[in-house]
Amino acid sequence: MSKTSKIENKTEHKTEHADGGAVQEAPKTEDHCESVEDLTRILEARLAEAQKRAAELQSENSELKDQYLRKLADYENFRKRMFREKEEAVQFANSVLLQDLLDSLDDLDRAVSSSEITRDFQVLHDGIVMVRNRMLSTLEGKYGLSRYDSAGSAFDPNIHEAVAMEKGSVEDPVVLEEFQKGYKLHGRVLRAARVKVKMPDGSIPTSPASQGNPPETADGGDPKPEGN
Repeated sequence: MSKTSKIENKTEHKTEHADGGAVQEAPKTEDHCESVEDLTRILEARLAEAQKRAAELQSENSELKDQYLRKLADYENFRKRMFREKEEAVQFANSVLLQDLLDSLDDLDRAVSSSEITRDFQVLHDGIVMVRNRMLSTLEGKYGLSRYDSAGSAFDPNIHEAVAMEKGSVEDPVVLEEFQKGYKLHGRVLRAARVKVKMPDGSIPTSPASQGNPPETADGGDPKPEGN
């Protein structure tokens, strides 16, 4: 081989920099294009997958939002319904009791009408007594309401409200007179009886119902200590 041919052959495989160093042969153009195309296809595939996942997440988000709005609407409707039912319960809480008292009211109307026709006091009296007994029977038997007598019994601040008093020869406070009957509901005091009390030494009986309202003396004045 000639010297010229050897030089040309070396030129095909190497190029020299200005500093005299040799560099590797540049990759072929065809291989380079194939690598770019492969990378492009990979990126496009990943992009498509990401777009698909984004669409799925968006769909799930829309579905969850719809569910939330439906639940919120259901809760709001439930809250309004409960509020309405509570209002109705308060408004009509006594409807059963009042319905039971209507019969007694009818009896009272009949007693009044009968007394206007006959002008007989005894008829009116008997009619009123009948209405009272029927009303008490209904309240006691169906609702647990009971009333108690106080006159002549020992004063009990838990069930008696002392509104008047007088001194007398007694060892312990005694209910001398009953101004207003007391009532209990299922054994619990609903209204304390308002009574006049006879005291042994002039001390003022205290009761939860009469605190802040000292009882009057028999003459209507303020109670005074004994000996004045």
